[in-house]
Amino acid sequence: MLIIGICGASGSGKSTMAKALCARLEKPCIYIKQDSYYKDHPDMTFEERERINYDEPQAFEHDALRDDLLRLRAGQSITAKEYDYSNHRRADPGGTIEPTDVVIIEGIHVFYDPEVRDLLDFKIYIQVDPDVCLLRRVKRDLRDRGRTVESVYRQYLETVKPMYEKYIRNYVDHADLIVARGGKNARIVDILAHYINSGMIESR
Repeated sequence: MLIIGICGASGSGKSTMAKALCARLEKPCIYIKQDSYYKDHPDMTFEERERINYDEPQAFEHDALRDDLLRLRAGQSITAKEYDYSNHRRADPGGTIEPTDVVIIEGIHVFYDPEVRDLLDFKIYIQVDPDVCLLRRVKRDLRDRGRTVESVYRQYLETVKPMYEKYIRNYVDHADLIVARGGKNARIVDILAHYINSGMIESR
């Protein structure tokens, strides 16, 4: 099994690249979002959940992600996980994900936890100007997550940008490949797909 990690700022195009790469592979592939591993807070009110810093590493269940990757590598199925952004709650669908030849995991803190990082056979960092990421995030959150411009802008100033400066920008040091121009870099997707399909990128 080949496990590929894609990291970068919010709005850099991680999910776009993950989906495009999965579609180009000739081997069976599954795509997992780190966002699906946000911690659940059922005892909090909606207003309290709104105030959580979802851009810091501690917002995620890194141990659960590590355990799921280990199970997949061992040939075992895992429970599918999802996150409801509008209510800030976990919303696991209850299905299963079966092991496959290639696993692509993407998220803003995929390179944060050493144990998760060590399970990644190939690490990609997407490097995009923060201003471009902000514009993409506003468009996405308004369209897909029921947010307002004011709430997106406030969150960007209060948590997104500070966490990018403190953590995410430094993950580039762990990358095997740095991708410019975001997840829509079709040439990079073509090159990666060719290398993976030909077996030139192998699992450890």
